[in-house]
Amino acid sequence: MRASDTSDAVAVYCGSSLGKHAAFSTAAKSVGYALAAADRTLVYGGGSKGIMGVVSGSVLEKGGKVIGVIPQAMIAAGGEKDKLEDGSPRAVLEELGREAVETILVESMHERKVEMAKRVNGFIGLPGGFGTFEEVMEVTTWTQIGIHDKPVVLLNVLSFWDPLRVLIKNSIDAGFIRPTSERLIVFVDGPEDKVEHEFFDWGRAALHALDSWERGSSNGLFKWTKT
Repeated sequence: MRASDTSDAVAVYCGSSLGKHAAFSTAAKSVGYALAAADRTLVYGGGSKGIMGVVSGSVLEKGGKVIGVIPQAMIAAGGEKDKLEDGSPRAVLEELGREAVETILVESMHERKVEMAKRVNGFIGLPGGFGTFEEVMEVTTWTQIGIHDKPVVLLNVLSFWDPLRVLIKNSIDAGFIRPTSERLIVFVDGPEDKVEHEFFDWGRAALHALDSWERGSSNGLFKWTKT
């Protein structure tokens, strides 16, 4: 994936489960509403399960645009018979009432991440599991090594991302991450009172953090022609 200028579209990484706390879903809904209000396209991993579905459904509810990027194997497992006839992504339009979701079918998980990343100008991470962790860390690494120069904003709902923040600081102290690279991930903490997390405007805070991130100062470790 060659780094390039993109639109104001935003990738959102999050869980395919709802989690155990209502604040996770309300934060996801807030992000969806904010994206639609700002006329910024949501790019996500597709599907309607968990808080992934909450984010996409909230964008559509407010008349926004959604692009889902899904590996063919996941479609096939759900009974979909269409196959990719060539190696390139193929767009399918799914009508959901009056809204439309553009679905991009790809052949591998790596292609999914590349396809999502090249279509957006920044990334938002909500709570999630292994897949969310891996996606967040890979796109952060891509900025670190110079593949792209895009912000990663983690919404620290109920302090969900605190262990990652500690891990990053530990790695800096141990000499594995440069101190200047700590800025590659922005943590949005929300109100000090966790009771308020269910009602906080996470979406607005996330977009503010994305737009405030200083581009061009990441000093990627390598110069890439293509990946």
